[in-house]
Amino acid sequence: MPDPRHYFSQLNQGHWFAALPPALSQSLLEMAQVQRLDAGQRLFRRGEKPSGLYAVVEGAVRIGAVSENGKEALLTLVEPPYWFGEISLFDGLPRTHDAFAESASTLLLLPQHDLLALLEREPQYWRDFALLMSHKLRLAFLTLEDMSLLPAAPRLARRLLLIAENYGESEPRRILHLAQEQLALMLSLSRQTTNQILKELQAQGVVQLTYGEIEILDFERLRQLAS
Repeated sequence: MPDPRHYFSQLNQGHWFAALPPALSQSLLEMAQVQRLDAGQRLFRRGEKPSGLYAVVEGAVRIGAVSENGKEALLTLVEPPYWFGEISLFDGLPRTHDAFAESASTLLLLPQHDLLALLEREPQYWRDFALLMSHKLRLAFLTLEDMSLLPAAPRLARRLLLIAENYGESEPRRILHLAQEQLALMLSLSRQTTNQILKELQAQGVVQLTYGEIEILDFERLRQLAS
């Protein structure tokens, strides 16, 4: 397994990690453990005991839930450099959702015990982890508002922008490794409705659709459609 410090530059491209005090970011890399997952492999399941905080450094992770009848709710599909799992750091309660590797992926794990020990020694660092959680809480409120108030087309445009920005964690990227079916699950829309909206965006020159990918050609126009 590679040294976790090998991923410092990549992690530092993420807004949260880059803003950490240098002593804290160094401590996190020193305690980190590298984990590799095959495509489709489960990282954790809803209800499991928390294991710590994760960062995606290669590949992609799908976070959601599956009902007893097999229906899936897909919340996010995250790529590097993205951190997740902080809720259980604060309350110590079981995992709230399932997490699976969407493709062959590499993650860094900050073990729960080691992280809590660090925060016991240096309680001022709790604020940095609170900022990570509050950012996601803010996005969750905005997403709930969008689901209630926005028609399907602007809601889809907003979600594409969020995914392009890795949910506020990094600079926008043009190519999204995202199937239309996955986007439909995130938005609670039918695949047919999602496909129709995307085809209209493609006809307007806003996106380009290929198998398993959506390329954003015109960010400014997409932002206008999302407003």
